[in-house]
Amino acid sequence: MKKMIASFVITFREALEAALIIGILAAYLKKVDRSDLNKYLYIGTGTALLASLIVAVLFTTIYGGLEGRAAKIFEGLATLSAAAVLTYMIFWMTKHSQELKGELYEKMDTAISKGEVYGIVTVAFLSVFREGVETVLFLGATAISSPGDTLLGALLGIGVVLAITYFMFEGIYLLDIKKFFKYTSIVLLVFAAGLTAYGVHELNEAALIPSVVEHVWDINPPLNPDGSYPALHEKGSIGLILKSLVGYNGNPSLTEVLAYLGYWLTVGYYVLSGGQRSAKADAGKKGSSGVVKY
Repeated sequence: MKKMIASFVITFREALEAALIIGILAAYLKKVDRSDLNKYLYIGTGTALLASLIVAVLFTTIYGGLEGRAAKIFEGLATLSAAAVLTYMIFWMTKHSQELKGELYEKMDTAISKGEVYGIVTVAFLSVFREGVETVLFLGATAISSPGDTLLGALLGIGVVLAITYFMFEGIYLLDIKKFFKYTSIVLLVFAAGLTAYGVHELNEAALIPSVVEHVWDINPPLNPDGSYPALHEKGSIGLILKSLVGYNGNPSLTEVLAYLGYWLTVGYYVLSGGQRSAKADAGKKGSSGVVKY
């Protein structure tokens, strides 16, 4: 149940982002009366889903065949890779959130004007594949230990997103995408910082990165009389969900804490302050170029 909820939350988040991008593209095709090109949008989306599935199978095959220290190293590196992908995505959204819708429309304009249907396929593929790979990296380890719960949670997450997308599809081109991705970036900062700390934790256990201080603090409550974990224990019902989403650890090492704080002091600071100023500066440069966009 715990891992199913975590799987649902992660899949819902990633699928919603992909659905919004595809929805914007589909709404644009409808707006310019080129709904006949939707089939190419679907081809790109379907191909991306298939490619993501292949990545998932490869991930499961490799990870499932590893044991002991090798498994810890692989999980640590995979988690840090997920954090890196998220960080790139956060930077990209911070810089381009103001013109995200216009950028996607421009790509579609180019594809349509040149008659390059493959351009539409490519835009759809890249948008969905990126989210698919992130989902695989997030859920890979969970799928190994609890495949049933992970699959059920993922299917529920996708189902809810499909329902939401269906109801808002007609007016999706009116959504304030700038605000959506601005707030999403902040949420993803929390996820990415947790992933960074968790990746370091796994590499601590693999003796690849020294702990320096094994436990800076230990707030894990003692086990229940029946031997089960309390809800707030890192292996308890609430603790496992927090661990899956934000890298919660009740007894972190010093390097784990430093990794978490370091992420917020660098990436977090950029997004919450410097990144916003950079976006405004870019907007000012475009405005001074004498080109007016509607």
